[in-house]
Amino acid sequence: MGLWRKIKRKKKPLRVYMDGCFDMMHYGHCNALRQARAVGDQLVVGVVSDAEIIANKGPPVTPMHERMIMVKAVKWVDEVISDAPYAITEDFMKKLFDEYKMDYIIHGDDPCVLPDGTDAYAVAKKAGRFKQIKRTEGISSTDIVGRLLLCVRERSVSDSHNHSSLQRQFSHGHSQKFEDGGSGSRSGTRVSHFLPTSRRIVQFSNGKGPGPNAHIVYIDGAFDLFHAGHVEILRVARELGDFLLVGTHNDQTIR
Repeated sequence: MGLWRKIKRKKKPLRVYMDGCFDMMHYGHCNALRQARAVGDQLVVGVVSDAEIIANKGPPVTPMHERMIMVKAVKWVDEVISDAPYAITEDFMKKLFDEYKMDYIIHGDDPCVLPDGTDAYAVAKKAGRFKQIKRTEGISSTDIVGRLLLCVRERSVSDSHNHSSLQRQFSHGHSQKFEDGGSGSRSGTRVSHFLPTSRRIVQFSNGKGPGPNAHIVYIDGAFDLFHAGHVEILRVARELGDFLLVGTHNDQTIR
């Protein structure tokens, strides 16, 4: 029995690597990190540099240092690597395995294609060190940008749109003309399938309540387009007590 415990104690933790741009970080990013962490014992996250994003996708909305703050704040992340490359190269993969002691490289089941049409994770797949997780449906940075563009377009066409009309448009995501890249006036929309279940919400909860003598701090806000400033104010609030309770305003209150 004692020998078995000693062997178990010496077992190497399974370390997994996941990278991403994490631009305009949202729930889908966090859910991906949650799934990645569940694959192993330790999750190391690479945050792609501004230069790499510009070369492969165009300028990021959120600069590198803010994206780093956001990723570090996610509870499933154990370590963060800054200025990660957009594609997994032979040299970088060797660095991950030799220096960071990674066991697997993880990405979602959505395709990640480079400008030349090749798979950004082809090297890892060929090496047999790639694992795939399910992409979170109904939410993406592209959809968020689409909602913002749609709001601007609606207001420029007419200032008479009421809040209900705008809310309906926002809930649909980006319009068909943005999705197709066309310039027509058709206002069809793609319906969002983003619907978090109670089970999913529980997966994000830490399941802990305040102790009997805990000093409880409360802070509330809209937290719309959650950003590094929100992370910082929540961090400061948490340091003021033993337990932080956060209230989120509903859509009606924000409007």
